[in-house]
Amino acid sequence: MQRALIIGASGGIGCALSQALVARGFKLDALSRSQTGFDVTDEGCVEAQLSALSGPYDFVLIATGALEIAGAPPEKSIRALSAQAMADQFALNAIGPALVLRHAARLLPKDRRSVIAALSARVGSIGDNRLGGWTSYRASKAALNQIIRCAAIELLRSHKHNICVALHPGTVATPFTQKYLGRHPSVAPETAAGNLLKVIDNLQPNQTGQFYDWAGEQVPW
Repeated sequence: MQRALIIGASGGIGCALSQALVARGFKLDALSRSQTGFDVTDEGCVEAQLSALSGPYDFVLIATGALEIAGAPPEKSIRALSAQAMADQFALNAIGPALVLRHAARLLPKDRRSVIAALSARVGSIGDNRLGGWTSYRASKAALNQIIRCAAIELLRSHKHNICVALHPGTVATPFTQKYLGRHPSVAPETAAGNLLKVIDNLQPNQTGQFYDWAGEQVPW
């Protein structure tokens, strides 16, 4: 039986992916703030809960993140930037996943294919940025992409069959995006989960360290 670990399993996409994996016959371990008290911004909490897991996992997904934290909306202009709001974005969207990835080598098998993925966002792409704005969120996701790239390079040295990627799920109809759904077409979490699993199913080890969208297209850094 294949095993999966979902970080952020109570969120819209994390929950949908959890259900889809269970339906596929995976044995699932699920961590989240609301269900298990897992707080990616708390280094001690991450260390304690991940150290208690034995692995190995065939699939690990980091589905944590937020567009608004403590009521601070995405900046329309860099003039609206707040140091605290930016620090909060980095803590949740970049540092938190990095703390999870610190445990990746121990949680993944060395003798077979495995995938570890983090939900990023197209707006974190520097090459795709044509509008500006959303500085803190964009920068935190760009940082996450670099963290994924570094982790992939390191994992490849010891886990030859591993695929470590950043994934853009598209605009998904969840509380995370509720205020912004009018700007872009959106899909239900279940549809997003199906799309992401199709991408993950088709990934090859030589694609590790890259950034892909829900359709399997590579997103520029």
